[in-house]
Amino acid sequence: MNTTPKPTEAVEPVDERLPLGTLLLYGLQHVLVMAAAPITAAFLIGHTLDLPDDVTVGLMSAIFLACGLAGILQSVGAFGFGARLPFVQVPGGAPLVIFLAIAQATDLQTATGAVILTGLFYFLALPFFTRLLKYFPPIVIGTMLLLVAINLIRIFGGLITGRPGSPEFASMGGIALALVTIACTVLFARCFSGIWQRIAVMLGLLAGATVAVLSGAMSFDNVLSGPVVAFPQPFPFGMPKFDLFASLPLLIFCVVSMTEATGQTLATAEIVGRQGDHKAIVPRNIRADALGSLFGGCFGTSLIITSGENIGIIRATGVRSRYVTIAAGAMLVLLALIAPLGRLAHAVPTAVVAGTAVIVFAIIGVMGINILRKVDFDQNGNMFTLAAALAMGILPIVVPGFYSAFPQHLQIVLGNGLAMGTLTAVLVNILFHHLGTSRRPRNGGEAAPLDASKGD
Repeated sequence: MNTTPKPTEAVEPVDERLPLGTLLLYGLQHVLVMAAAPITAAFLIGHTLDLPDDVTVGLMSAIFLACGLAGILQSVGAFGFGARLPFVQVPGGAPLVIFLAIAQATDLQTATGAVILTGLFYFLALPFFTRLLKYFPPIVIGTMLLLVAINLIRIFGGLITGRPGSPEFASMGGIALALVTIACTVLFARCFSGIWQRIAVMLGLLAGATVAVLSGAMSFDNVLSGPVVAFPQPFPFGMPKFDLFASLPLLIFCVVSMTEATGQTLATAEIVGRQGDHKAIVPRNIRADALGSLFGGCFGTSLIITSGENIGIIRATGVRSRYVTIAAGAMLVLLALIAPLGRLAHAVPTAVVAGTAVIVFAIIGVMGINILRKVDFDQNGNMFTLAAALAMGILPIVVPGFYSAFPQHLQIVLGNGLAMGTLTAVLVNILFHHLGTSRRPRNGGEAAPLDASKGD
């Protein structure tokens, strides 16, 4: 009888189990990089829609919970959901803008219904996804990111100044806090390197909060009041309403999101050295995004999507284990359930959070410009695609009420600069590059995966 032990198969780096202390440390780094996104998302929804403070705190907990559970699902992978890669999930900037536009044009129940419909649409669109890719080339993606930046900078800039006509409008104290936060973020990005440079945004937010405490603009009075443990409330805005026309902008973004998820999946699989056919795991990633968005929608959040922000951490540390992001997901769940942490985040002055958001979304605009830089604008089709998309996208952003005389259902699409600009880019690109017999420009009508290092 042969008793020679069989050689053990080598464990892939992505499947490596690290010591608990190391696991928690690296997991915390992922949390610090992405934590600003849920905080700013909750602030934006709460302040834009004038929600009570307790609802905003509950919404923040819901976003942390949805991001944590979806990140665990992506990293673990089960029943065809999750790519089994070290991913974290965030509330995307683009779908957040669309969610707010739908809520302002209709109501929060309709916006919640739009998120749930979009989550279901992921599953319906997935089998046809590869056929749709050609209609979302770099010029469309770059334009969309640029419009996201313009729209969100306008919104968060308004949060810094406050409402026109109010006693605190454009107060020097609020604007100074925002500028200090932005300046600290830039300085940290310049002076630090490696992992500290990757969390410069979070460090900038902490620096702004510290200045706010020292100046008396931030108080901890309500942090310890109330329950210690709290579970986010399902359907905090009431039962959802399902309006297909109102949901159209989010449904359009769904395809863009799947395009981005494809690039991030392929790039991450390559970085961590995952063996096998990388394209085969793309649908698993998208299904997890869909399920996370469905779950988040039931708790009042916008779409929860795969983030590329953590890829920089993987590159900087060389730690490729998916168990690290499982730990990060568990920490996010704890953040969601421990109520004082949510109240602490809510205690940060609006100007500090908005200052952080302005620099983050300006970076998204830079990412869009970088993608557009690769497009050949000597080609007439590309030039007019971008020009038409910017015209239709920027008009409702810089001229509020531009379509106010139009029927309400049309205002939902026409008045949403991001949705209208992206849709215009798709249609004009089709007109120039997919119809007729004209030769298609090299960089005009071919879809390409997004740069996976980009966060949404």
